[in-house]
Amino acid sequence: MKKLSARRRHPLAAIVVLIFALAATGGLYAAFAPAGEAQAGETAAAQSLAIEEGKKLYAVGCSSCHGTGGQGTSDGPSLVGVGAAAVDFQVGTGRMPMQAPGAQAPKKPVMYSQAEIDQMAAYIASLGPGPAIPTEEQYGTEGVSDEEMAEGGVLFRTNCAQCHNFTGEGGALTRGKYAPDLTDVSAKHIYEAMQTGPQNMPAFPDTVLPEEEKRAITAYLQQVNSSEANTPGGFKLGGYGPVAEGLFAWVIGLPILVGVTVWIAARNAKAKKS
Repeated sequence: MKKLSARRRHPLAAIVVLIFALAATGGLYAAFAPAGEAQAGETAAAQSLAIEEGKKLYAVGCSSCHGTGGQGTSDGPSLVGVGAAAVDFQVGTGRMPMQAPGAQAPKKPVMYSQAEIDQMAAYIASLGPGPAIPTEEQYGTEGVSDEEMAEGGVLFRTNCAQCHNFTGEGGALTRGKYAPDLTDVSAKHIYEAMQTGPQNMPAFPDTVLPEEEKRAITAYLQQVNSSEANTPGGFKLGGYGPVAEGLFAWVIGLPILVGVTVWIAARNAKAKKS
């Protein structure tokens, strides 16, 4: 008993007991704590890491035009509040970073991987609230019915055709600007463009065009521009239909035929005189 009492009074005994108590508490917490709390902690840590990595990428590739803190400069607008979706669209389509100042940023090969784009998007999203990158459930067109697709065509012709043409094949605007061709644009980027309004395009948030209407518009574009699209009228001249084709025939085709006829008659008359 005396030996046991002496061990209990040893100066390190309290430290050993504290270590065992902490280990037991940690083990019990890990075993019985709600899984959601642990996942939330891991998610927050991953998000913080993504923001830090995105900040580094932004400093190298974007800060010279948009400012060190995204506040904007004379060479580029402020990015505070544009949201992650705007970054995913602009960088994911190669429009940013721009190669040179111009009236409009053209689509070009993408310079970053999707992981790097996500990191930059996380950093820009941390500067101010804005549209998030949509999920596949939001922009996916699988399951869109023919009726919904037809309604998407009506919505597109009402809101978008004045710039993008009736079938999304693009068109010219003023001062060197243009509405791009939407033929090969992914459903995700079409959704993000409607959500964020890049460059000259107005934004169509969910309060203006709900998710289901955006999906319907995207499904319509994919259908009319697919390789299986039925065009019984022949060459579609941008999708305007028989009116445009008839106008082309009268304004271009007929004058050419008349000109050729006059030229042949003039040559025959000249040959007869000689």
